[in-house]
Order: sequence, then C-alpha cells, then structure tokens
Amino acid sequence: MESITESTRTAKMVDLLQFDSFAEKGSFMEVTEWSNAEGFDIQIDSKTGKQQFSLTYGEFKALTVLINCF
Repeated sequence: MESITESTRTAKMVDLLQFDSFAEKGSFMEVTEWSNAEGFDIQIDSKTGKQQFSLTYGEFKALTVLINCF
C-alpha cells in the first residue's frame, strides 16, 4: 500500500503594477513552492495573457545568472 502525504503549499502573490509600468490593473504574479521544496510554479496574468511555468531552484539560479549578465 502506498503512503499518501497531504501538504499545504506556500504561495506568494504580487500586483504587477508595483513593478511594471506597462502592467494593467488586475495584473499579478503568483509563485507557489512545490511540496517537495525543490522548485516552484509561476503564474503571470497580464495584458499579454496568462502564462504558467515551473522551475527547479537550480533552473532559477541559472536564469538569474544569465539575467545578471546584462
């Protein structure tokens, strides 16, 4: 018999108007940590549409390194 674990995932949300001069009212970004704490899901709802993707912490670190090269 398999063991079933129930978890409460942690999520944080921010209004994009605080960070993006092109954002419209109601635009937001939400980040939810995975239950295994190895990454997170990102949801962005803005005037360009809805986007949803996932990153491990290693992928996020690599992305941050690349962005900081500019």
